[in-house]
Amino acid sequence: MKRYLLPIALASLLSACAQSPVYPPAPASAANVPDWMYLLGPGDSVNVFVWGNPEVSGNFPIRPDGMMTMNLVEDLPASGKTPTQLAREIEKILGRYIQDPIVTVIVAGGVGPYSEQIRVLGQAAKPQTLVYRQGMSLVDVMITVGGISDFAAGNKASILRIVDGKPQQFSVRLEDLVKDGDISANVEMRPGDLLIIPESFF
Repeated sequence: MKRYLLPIALASLLSACAQSPVYPPAPASAANVPDWMYLLGPGDSVNVFVWGNPEVSGNFPIRPDGMMTMNLVEDLPASGKTPTQLAREIEKILGRYIQDPIVTVIVAGGVGPYSEQIRVLGQAAKPQTLVYRQGMSLVDVMITVGGISDFAAGNKASILRIVDGKPQQFSVRLEDLVKDGDISANVEMRPGDLLIIPESFF
């Protein structure tokens, strides 16, 4: 549901940006993140170890459709699950062929599901999509994207965030944070945040 709300909210946001809207400041601490668990997503690579059965074990990618295929297991839904949940499902399927299989799933290369990635749009030095990491802050995002461009209205930037299924928008002070080193402008990020950095027109 979160994934489909973003395009609608973004269209409203871009229209409103032209009118220089004022949003409430982003909370310094992002609620509900401490219990966050990594979810698998398309593009992830997982290392599946089946104890005592090396011929079944191996490294397998999660396809763009969110499915994965491994030895003896075809088209298994993997996206949106934790590695532990995926391991238990693989055990159930392999149980048809192997007595009491013990499976461990390790993320070998992760990007996570699209709904949990951080997106940076507008006047960043390198606008891009980032993998969310627990404890990630606005400073971490700015370091990764190389800061803001010379044309950015950094203190008019905002974060579009889905809270309880509804889009909410918060202002952030990127210019104070990046150019002045004002650490009070740093805030925690949440999975799925969309950071919008508008252009300065004067």
